Amino acid sequence: MSTAAASRVFYLIPGLGADERVFQNLLPLLQGEAHVVHWLTPEPAETLPHYVARMAQAVPPEQPCFVVGVSFGGVVALEIARLRPQARAVLVSSIPDADALPRLLRLIRATRVYKLVPPQAFKLFPRAGQWYFGVNNGEEYEVFKQILKDMEPHYTRWAIDRLLHWDSTNVGRSIQILGSHDRVFPPGPTPVEYLIPGGTHFMVLSHAAEISRILNALPLN
Repeated sequence: MSTAAASRVFYLIPGLGADERVFQNLLPLLQGEAHVVHWLTPEPAETLPHYVARMAQAVPPEQPCFVVGVSFGGVVALEIARLRPQARAVLVSSIPDADALPRLLRLIRATRVYKLVPPQAFKLFPRAGQWYFGVNNGEEYEVFKQILKDMEPHYTRWAIDRLLHWDSTNVGRSIQILGSHDRVFPPGPTPVEYLIPGGTHFMVLSHAAEISRILNALPLN
């Protein structure tokens, strides 16, 4: 491992309701130091900035690093980068600002239908989730089902609300890695730094090799 590779530090934030299991294929391929940042339990009516300030305690203020966020984790990565000037946000299957929310999620926000559906309902339809998130059969699907099973309802409801009402005003720059077949955050007219052919919203598992090559080649400065 080169000196540059050894000096890379990654802080990995999983997607909404997920945990370190989504990084099981990626972690062994990263060159450098890697830490998984775990979700915290939201406080009653907690704002996203306040929540992110608590999450950011896992990232030393003066440490140059890459904060790599998957899906909603990308939103948190961008918010952490506001508080940590030495951190660079890398988005995997995520969006660079609130204007990039796709039409479906804008409709869900406008109709407030997400308020009517209990988070536990997601656990009843794993095959629908498999299609939407682009999860392959076999090991990936088993991981996906376990993540669904372990989703905490209070956190899930809170996170969905904060994603749909994210204020990204003056959010900083980021590096976006998106899959060409992502149904949750499909590629739009805005150029993406890294577009992975065939990648879905769950590509952090299925395309870990491609993602690791991008992360390991990111310039340190």
